[in-house]
Amino acid sequence: MFKILKYMKKKDWLLFLYTAVFIILQVWMDLKLPDYMSEITTLVETEGSEMSEILAAGGKMLLCALGSFAACICTVVLSSRMAANFGKTLRELQYDQVEAFSMAEINRFSTASLITRSTNDIAQIQMMVAMGLEIIVKAPVTAIWAITKIAGKGREWSIATAVAVVILLAMMGIIMKFALPRFKKIQGLTDNINRITREHLTGIRVVRAYNAEDYQEEKFGKANDELTDNNLFAFRVMAILNPGIQLVMNGLSLAVYWIGAILLNQAAATDKIGIFSNMVVFVSYAVQVVMSFMSLSMIFMMLPRVTVAANRVREVIETKLSIQDGTMTNSPNNKKGEIVFKNVSFKYPDAEGYVLKDINFTAKKGETVAFIGSTGSGKSTLVNLIPRFYDATEGEVLVDGQNVKDYTQEALHNKFGYVPQSAVMFAGTVSSSIAYGDNGKGAYSKKSIEKAAEIAQAKEFVEKLPDKYDGGVAQGGTNLSGGQKQRLSIARAVCREPEIYIFDDSFSALDYKTDRVLRSALKKETKEATTLIVAQRIGTIMDADKIIVLDQGRMVGEGTHRELLKNCKVYQDIALSQLSKEELA
Repeated sequence: MFKILKYMKKKDWLLFLYTAVFIILQVWMDLKLPDYMSEITTLVETEGSEMSEILAAGGKMLLCALGSFAACICTVVLSSRMAANFGKTLRELQYDQVEAFSMAEINRFSTASLITRSTNDIAQIQMMVAMGLEIIVKAPVTAIWAITKIAGKGREWSIATAVAVVILLAMMGIIMKFALPRFKKIQGLTDNINRITREHLTGIRVVRAYNAEDYQEEKFGKANDELTDNNLFAFRVMAILNPGIQLVMNGLSLAVYWIGAILLNQAAATDKIGIFSNMVVFVSYAVQVVMSFMSLSMIFMMLPRVTVAANRVREVIETKLSIQDGTMTNSPNNKKGEIVFKNVSFKYPDAEGYVLKDINFTAKKGETVAFIGSTGSGKSTLVNLIPRFYDATEGEVLVDGQNVKDYTQEALHNKFGYVPQSAVMFAGTVSSSIAYGDNGKGAYSKKSIEKAAEIAQAKEFVEKLPDKYDGGVAQGGTNLSGGQKQRLSIARAVCREPEIYIFDDSFSALDYKTDRVLRSALKKETKEATTLIVAQRIGTIMDADKIIVLDQGRMVGEGTHRELLKNCKVYQDIALSQLSKEELA
């Protein structure tokens, strides 16, 4: 837990310092109260005492109580501010780190887990900082200060207090032994229930289509029961702690009074006032000592879960990135739009076999290069190496004559217009969806947005919307059809006016007519750009300048449509499975 405090900023440590000052001031005032109580007791028991003396001592008690109250308010305000700032810092660090993750790191942490780590886990840490640091400072200071106050006021009472503290520590140790393992499991079980909930909501259509509601409910119920049972066991065990502490505290008070009664009975008349006064003070201070341990018990109750949460947050923040930024922002070569693969091989982290092996090809400026192959042949993986979603395991990927690893990721990504297999839409408007992100060329104009929509064959359906380009797009594009989402996704890439287009099976949701018209418009408007197309349909790629055929991660053919029909058996099989010989001719 304490290792994560290194991410606290200087201003937060200053707030902690101010908090500590107010805590010490509060403790000092709290521990002054028994002294004034002792003084009042002595004055009441002593003949000839003036009422003004008693009222003066009472006034000082009242001032100490009010001062302690004011110091407590300052402590709570400062510690809450410090905790809120620290939570903000951790969320920023975690979000920035996740933004920098490559797909390798994204796959290492599940989406549900990352959500839990940035919400629930950080909330646990924030609560610990707000309450815990205050208690960690206050409890030891109070206990030590109180012990020094009662030292020498009675050996018998000191022994009783020591026995109470030992019993308290033993009880806390036994309880924590049973509760600690359960608290460690809570965050992992929370991840699991978040994962199941998210999975169910994301796939609600499939769940309903297959009448799998009962199955999903059973799966959720099992995860929910496991989390509930774990929480119930942990908190039932911890529930023993508070009554146990109350029992020890009341037992200590009883022991002090019992010992005091014996001492008073045995003392001479002249010593009884001093013994009675000491007994009153000792009870107050002994209660302060036990209350300090009671406060620490709250920390022991929170610490196991918070430690797990802190380690999970640190795991994300301190993850070593597999893809490091280069330093270049522009290529010194005059090879704008050129892509070269040199002996490229790739395998996923921790995988045994290669997904791609010995890939060599060149895509020149203005060319359209297509990739085709059976499912799992490595087409999407290949194009994902170009924008560095993954790094090649072996060989080099060159863009504009320079290794992609030499570029800053921002500069590299500004060269691409990327359209993924599944169209990803963000909540907003049609305009904001098309003009998404930074293209390195400044803001998009209304004219460029409309032109991109026209090229992507989206203009027709957009202009039928009630608000046209200001029409709303729901999160995930749930208010659009698959084809509409795909066309807006293509328009988003076109609007950037990039050097290189990457279409990763991006035409599959379009009908043949729209597909043909869209590609024709694209070819006219993007003739100066390099275009890479991953496709399953022969009709989509047959007009490409170059087609690369992949089979089990290897290149088994390269050429035009006609050339491959003559000399590539794999391409022939794919072509004949989709079109007749007459259509191919």
